[in-house]
Amino acid sequence: MSNEIRVRFAPSPTGNLHVGSLRTALYNYLYAKKVGGKFILRIEDTDQTRYVDGAVENLFTTLKAMGLEYDEGPEKGGEYGPYYQSKRTDIYNKYVQELLDKGKAYRCFCTPEDLDIMREERKTKGLDTRYDGRCRNLTEHKINEHLENNDKFVIRLKIPQEGEITFYDVVREKVTFPWNMVDDQVLVKSDGLPTYHLANVVDDHLMEISHVIRGEEWLSSVPKHLYLYEAFGWKPPKMCHLPLLLNSDKSKLSKRQGDVAVEDFLNKGYLPETLLNFVALLGWHAPNNEEFYTLSELEKAFSLKRINKSGSVFDVEKLNWMNGQYLRNTDLKVIGEYARKYFEKAGYHIPNEKHYLELVDIARSRIHKLDEVTEFAKPFFSELEFTDDDKEILKTESSQILFKFWIDNIIDSPELNEELINELLKRSAQELEIKGKNLYPPLRLALYGSAHGPELPTIMDILEKEKVVERFKNALK
Repeated sequence: MSNEIRVRFAPSPTGNLHVGSLRTALYNYLYAKKVGGKFILRIEDTDQTRYVDGAVENLFTTLKAMGLEYDEGPEKGGEYGPYYQSKRTDIYNKYVQELLDKGKAYRCFCTPEDLDIMREERKTKGLDTRYDGRCRNLTEHKINEHLENNDKFVIRLKIPQEGEITFYDVVREKVTFPWNMVDDQVLVKSDGLPTYHLANVVDDHLMEISHVIRGEEWLSSVPKHLYLYEAFGWKPPKMCHLPLLLNSDKSKLSKRQGDVAVEDFLNKGYLPETLLNFVALLGWHAPNNEEFYTLSELEKAFSLKRINKSGSVFDVEKLNWMNGQYLRNTDLKVIGEYARKYFEKAGYHIPNEKHYLELVDIARSRIHKLDEVTEFAKPFFSELEFTDDDKEILKTESSQILFKFWIDNIIDSPELNEELINELLKRSAQELEIKGKNLYPPLRLALYGSAHGPELPTIMDILEKEKVVERFKNALK
């Protein structure tokens, strides 16, 4: 085994990428970058019953959108492939036979009905419902009898029944499990396909994975995995189990309480940069309590030693705040590109790029997510709707004089530019003696549908002269 640091992200294609899985991928990626190692992508698709069409493609698309490039894996290749577990069955079969030959695994011929009865019996006796090992010591004669009858079987790991196992985890430090708490794990299902536990260990060894960085939910599986390493005579990788992501009520983050897929967050207008920054801080405490990091800055700052033990709350309000900061502080042209699809979806077309960016700039100072951007654009594209209070403002004598003054002074002008707008605002105050709340709110209301909003030169620049005149005429009615 080489001394190179090699880490892997190994998702199952059971749906769109979860934000918890994004964090796992990110931490693996960051550690590889920090130490000059390799980041490997492996698809753990041995459970065909849970396979979801399009999940693999979604994974590739999402990782690319988030800027997490892997060094080896599907579509990139590498010397340790194939990187789909469903294409590695022959490899697993070889190692399963080795376990059977060594007496470290056994065939279990219990039917699903047998197992249901066993669980009920154990439950009535106040015992846990794990497998009771009734096939552990079948005679060779009995095994052959089952095989001659073509009875279906699974292959189970023969876990020690006494003592305990202690191992070191980078986050949890010293961890101990009594063997009597560990099930005789199924390694190969009755359809001949391996379970996660066997394929995971074999692949991590053959792909020379040095560190296994994954979610806390896999911590209880470590004894089974370490026992497999021992059975094969292999050196295990270092273990690092990440804290759970939690809802605000401290329950495990799940789609029952809201969006959890990365794609959902991106579609709502959270920036990839925000999501990466946000999930990086869910379980990792940054040096000097810094909050804002680019991906390249995270690569330099990240450390496995700074991962927390306790679960982290996925605080949507904090995410909204952070995304608002990114919207306001990222280059306007970049935000403009991200926002464009929302304008297209709403059917809002702005041929003038300068006007488009002006509008995005107005909106981004007032929103938290880009899917809100078109709400601020709506007054520029839709007929304005006025409340009764609005109408009272529009039809006051000073407002009507004001609108007529503006129509008369811009209708014949060659163009409506900022210089003319500022001049007319000044003349409105001086010649018409209309100032303050009787000047700006009525003009903004007539043009934008709200007494509060963007600066008047900006509104008029985006609307352009013809539309400005039309709206002032409507306000005169």
